[in-house]
Amino acid sequence: MLHSVRLIIFIRIQKLDENIKQMKTTPEHNKRIAEMTFAAVYPHYVTKVEKKGRTKEELLQVIEWLTGFSETDLQKMIDEKVTFKTFFEKANLNPNAELIKGVICGYRIEEIDNVLTKQVRYLDKLIDELAKGRKMEKILREK
Repeated sequence: MLHSVRLIIFIRIQKLDENIKQMKTTPEHNKRIAEMTFAAVYPHYVTKVEKKGRTKEELLQVIEWLTGFSETDLQKMIDEKVTFKTFFEKANLNPNAELIKGVICGYRIEEIDNVLTKQVRYLDKLIDELAKGRKMEKILREK
């Protein structure tokens, strides 16, 4: 009985892995992300991390690590309602960003072809890790 339950669980995990591997971004998806404003999403980032007991200061630290943006820079971009396209064009992406791996929003980051979509998913992944209670030194990856 126990063996058959383990086999069923193993098969379901394999199918889930296959489904995740098959999710690919579409041109429409990439366009929608590019046109989304950072100002529209930022309050959701703050809410997400604060609901899980993390602070806005920690969120700002994570964003600064990834993009090089200070709190003042972020506020200016929020006020200007810049799109994610403009946001990441202005960013000085951390060279260790390529170490951000895994699945976020159903997409495996390493398999995303569109550069901008990958950068947005880097940000999403870092914020997700922060909200899940991961230690800051793990979130701010060092080689």
